[in-house]
Amino acid sequence: NDAPALKAAHIGVAMGERGTDVAREAASLVLLRDDFASIVHAVELGRRIFDNIQKAMCYIIAVHVPTAGLALLPLLFGWPLVFFPVHIVFLEFIIDPACSIVFEAEPAEKNTMRRPPRKADDHLLNANVVLTSLLQGAGVLAAICWLFWGVLQTGVSDELARTYAFTALVFGNMGLIFSNLARHEKFLTVLRAPNPALWWIV
Repeated sequence: NDAPALKAAHIGVAMGERGTDVAREAASLVLLRDDFASIVHAVELGRRIFDNIQKAMCYIIAVHVPTAGLALLPLLFGWPLVFFPVHIVFLEFIIDPACSIVFEAEPAEKNTMRRPPRKADDHLLNANVVLTSLLQGAGVLAAICWLFWGVLQTGVSDELARTYAFTALVFGNMGLIFSNLARHEKFLTVLRAPNPALWWIV
């Protein structure tokens, strides 16, 4: 009965040492050592990788909403430019390592193995993730635009207003990093997590 059961399973797992030849041929995955604990570890690792990629994608979408908005809105409303090329380069020096290093190094959440399994047809980017990302980015964009407009109304120079807006965007960027790392956990849990890459980027 092993072969039909292994074929019917989403991922059939056979033992490499004590399993029969038929079972090993029918299985999707063969354990080199007959240790079921490795299956649990692999599931936890897979869930951690999926979560971290999803968090990174959410952050990428969110952080580019205020970046694109602050490049476009001044042209529409006749405000001074917020960004020069050097500002974009500086932001990318933060955004790219945050995506590729910080989210990758994030440890698994405590409730990772207590959550029910995902559906087999679940997508990495679903409507809920995209909507949450856009709302995060729109919130940061609205706050910075309000600050930029308010500072301009006081009659200060364009350079000083640009400095306020850019500084606010840098802090908003860090806020987006922390908020996406803490999607399923409390904010203080993220601060205590052993992720040295996070503090280097901050």
